[in-house]
Amino acid sequence: MMERYSRQTLFAPIGEDGQKQISTKHVLLIGAGALGTGNAEALVRAGVGKLTVIDRDYVEWSNLQRQQLYSEQDAQDKLPKAVAAKERLQKINSEVEIVALVNDVTAESLEKLVQEESVDLLLDATDNFDIRLIMNDIAQKYEIPWVYGACVGSYGITFTILPGETPCLSCLLKTVPLGGATCDTVGIIAPAVSMVVSHQVAEALKILSGNSKDCRKKLVSFDLWKNQYVAVDVQKMKDAACPSCGDSPTYPNISFENQTKTAVLCGRDSVQIRPSHNGERDLPELKRMLQTQGIQFESNPYLLSFEVENHRLVAFKDGRVLVHGTKEISAAKSLYYRYFG
Repeated sequence: MMERYSRQTLFAPIGEDGQKQISTKHVLLIGAGALGTGNAEALVRAGVGKLTVIDRDYVEWSNLQRQQLYSEQDAQDKLPKAVAAKERLQKINSEVEIVALVNDVTAESLEKLVQEESVDLLLDATDNFDIRLIMNDIAQKYEIPWVYGACVGSYGITFTILPGETPCLSCLLKTVPLGGATCDTVGIIAPAVSMVVSHQVAEALKILSGNSKDCRKKLVSFDLWKNQYVAVDVQKMKDAACPSCGDSPTYPNISFENQTKTAVLCGRDSVQIRPSHNGERDLPELKRMLQTQGIQFESNPYLLSFEVENHRLVAFKDGRVLVHGTKEISAAKSLYYRYFG
């Protein structure tokens, strides 16, 4: 099946040896939205050995404009993004081992996964800085390279983090404004997504093919609408006192006390509530309870959703609940305990 990758192996920096290396590597992709689907498709077409996709959300109609793996039927069925992505990716390349995890990313779950699996690269496709900081500390602790990426409007930014060589995300956050608006507040155009994906995948292929020496050490940002492109040398920002990558790291973002059970989803009128104990939710029992109360619901094998008091509640099999229609954690908790307490 090397003919499949013939045009990639003709590219001298990869070649047949690089392609063989790519085919043995495991990439852990956090997020299956716009950046996630773009990265996933490119890596699967490139012949990566194994791809694990983690995402906590499901496909909605507003995703279809830029999240390239999904169809109208996926949105109609409220299919979890990780599951829908796997189904599509497996049709693109049946040789790649693809694992779909419909989970919230926590320090505990991510560290357990990295400990149990041989992970060669972490790819950032989330819109949540708490998760990125967890990724950053995990990457530093286990010496796994990762590629940061974000986009909103017509703007994008990306940076490759090589433990022991480059500044980490915590170093950059002290001086570089990496956060701000979200696509849910100011929108986004698909070309901005494609540009960030192109940078991330190029860096990923360098790492996976054994060419890490060619990774750029600069932070790249651009605005396609304003015709701006900037590459900033951030190497001097590496901080010896950084708690994540310095001389005496403590990895503060994966300590237990910094883990939260509730979170307002970035840019959305939604709150996620995670139960204090691990374990799967009994969706059939939840159906029976709602039926006895005369509450209409929609469900699939992965989640169940229903509306009450102008709020939509979505319960996932892993125990999480999304409360749509509020940013108030107290209001979300009140609804949560009424139906899941």
